[in-house]
Amino acid sequence: MSFTTKFVKIYKALLPSPFTIAIVLSFFAFVLALLFGSGVENEFKPYTILTYWENGMWTPNLLVFTVQMMLMLVLGHILAISAPINNFISSVTQHLNTSSKAAAWITFLTMLVAFFNWGLGLIFGAIMARKLAEVSLRNDWKLNYPLIAAGGYSGLMVWHGGFSGSSLAKVAESGHLASLLPNSNATFPDLITYGETVFSTMNITTSILLLVVAPLAMYWMGRKAKAQPIKLQTRFEIQNVELVEGAEKLDHANWFGIIIGSIILVFVGYKMFWQVGFTHYFTPNNINLLLLGMGFLFHQSFKNFQNALEDAISGASGILIQFPLYFGIMGILRDSELIAQFSNFVASSATPNSFTYFTFFSAGAVNILVPSGGGQWAIQGPLLVQTANEIGAPLAKNILAFAYGDQLTNMLQPFWALPLLGITGLKAKEILPYTLYLFVIGLIIFLSTLFLF
Repeated sequence: MSFTTKFVKIYKALLPSPFTIAIVLSFFAFVLALLFGSGVENEFKPYTILTYWENGMWTPNLLVFTVQMMLMLVLGHILAISAPINNFISSVTQHLNTSSKAAAWITFLTMLVAFFNWGLGLIFGAIMARKLAEVSLRNDWKLNYPLIAAGGYSGLMVWHGGFSGSSLAKVAESGHLASLLPNSNATFPDLITYGETVFSTMNITTSILLLVVAPLAMYWMGRKAKAQPIKLQTRFEIQNVELVEGAEKLDHANWFGIIIGSIILVFVGYKMFWQVGFTHYFTPNNINLLLLGMGFLFHQSFKNFQNALEDAISGASGILIQFPLYFGIMGILRDSELIAQFSNFVASSATPNSFTYFTFFSAGAVNILVPSGGGQWAIQGPLLVQTANEIGAPLAKNILAFAYGDQLTNMLQPFWALPLLGITGLKAKEILPYTLYLFVIGLIIFLSTLFLF
């Protein structure tokens, strides 16, 4: 039995669904607060802790965050299944007739797209892998389909360091850092711009290394991996909806979507490049406005857009129900003062340098249980901010360390691979040997840049 097969069996044996994990973690947080929370002084402690949980779940700014992240995924998905992107994918796949070329190019393009938007990258990679399989069957090419699909999942290893990274987008909003610890007397920066995170020298270096090394490594793997027979149960096609006689004209009018989308993009471009500034403009709301304008423009008619929305919306169901549960966990940990207690413990033994590695590895470990960058930031963000403040660790660098750890272990955690597996028709155990390979490459790159910078 191979190491990968053992890993898959252990994973299935130990970890239930992400939703069940969220419930289990909520109960675990409740027990921790009951036993060790110094902030729980009420005589009837269970009631007090449940109040903390309730308050955390329905925190207004965090519920706004939930909708922002859902829109980021849904609008990215809508873009990925538009005709222009579908045509681009079809044109590229015609030339990728070997496993090595196909694996390298799909890894490079998926990472590049995911750096812009994680939802777009997630579906783009899945569609490209599927299209490659269909083209190879028509032309009788011998390809390793699981390797190629793993390349289509590689975007989840770069997304959190990009424009749509949950923690990076939130800390770029005025007042977000202070809102994580409303009862703290410490002074936090009003915001941390993309210039300090996404466009920092460390993150640009890390991203370039990933975009160069990972595709080259997958090219090498493609030369070593054996071709496997490709079996597709159903044909996967993405097409624009044809005009329907007698339907409401505005719904099907291509010019209407193009005009509205163009107006939005001109408005966004003006604010981004002239009024506000490129690095200061990116917040979740502005990113989603940009995606909305592109969605209208690429789909042209609102009927096409609405049909794409129906396809995309189901992928956001996990965020809708799980994020409030994670916010409830945050409420328990924060208001019971467990965060402060753990922060003091870490601060007593950590240095600014060692805290960076603690943040990286702990984020990677927690992502196995909480496979959501946004939900994870809600839980770990307050601890990170408070501890970094206490020991004088650079906040922007440690937020990036958190992002790197979170995105790296997506190569071990198949939760976000579910859309890809559904589109490609593959199973998690088929792509896992190759995502483990990407995991090792990413680990070396992330640790190297965290050390050098």
